[in-house]
Amino acid sequence: MDGTSAFAGKEGAERVGEDVVSRYELVIFDFDGTLADSAAWMMRAVNPMARRYGFKTVTDDEIEMLRGRSTREVIRYLGVSPWKLPLIARAGKKLMAADAHTIPLFPETARMLRTLHEAGVKIAVVSSNSEAVIRRVLGPELGDLISLYSCGASLFGKARKFKQVTAKGVSRDKVICIGDETRDIEAARAVGLDCGAVGWGYAKPAILAQHGPTVSFSSMSEIISYVGASKAMVGGD
Repeated sequence: MDGTSAFAGKEGAERVGEDVVSRYELVIFDFDGTLADSAAWMMRAVNPMARRYGFKTVTDDEIEMLRGRSTREVIRYLGVSPWKLPLIARAGKKLMAADAHTIPLFPETARMLRTLHEAGVKIAVVSSNSEAVIRRVLGPELGDLISLYSCGASLFGKARKFKQVTAKGVSRDKVICIGDETRDIEAARAVGLDCGAVGWGYAKPAILAQHGPTVSFSSMSEIISYVGASKAMVGGD
């Protein structure tokens, strides 16, 4: 998978007359850092979690530095024991559930989800976060636009979740997975799916590009353009 920018990838939507035919039937989104701006919450939570579970506390400068490393490198740097990962994940989910009301969506998230849905593109969310938290952050209207939630995946369990989602009758060449971390790219590649990397989440665009996503996005408008549109998406009647 050679990464391209979304600006170079708009030919993914094939024009037929005045319409645009969607390249994909299903878009699988990560949640934290992709649809929801949970970075501030995570930065507040990381050091209390570190003290509780015995891994390295970090400064703001270290957090910025770690954005340039892969997920596995971050875990090694923090000194997190693999056997503690499920414990840390469960504790993090409980904390986030209590603070869900403080976590905002990115400004373009609502428009993007509505536009894709109106164009007939199915939307799924695969996340290590819980469905209950995700629905609370999305709210009832946006939450109902999601065709399938597959939540509670372990840190490196997304490939299995992607398999489950794509077993629902959508051809794999009509699916794209979109996330903000290197593990999202790795999981999509492991099951032979296209993957999009967003530049506004946790990992820096440069480290994501090194992992070879199918396409890179710098805005949610680019996702709309790349996935493809009907007349509703480009403003027609």
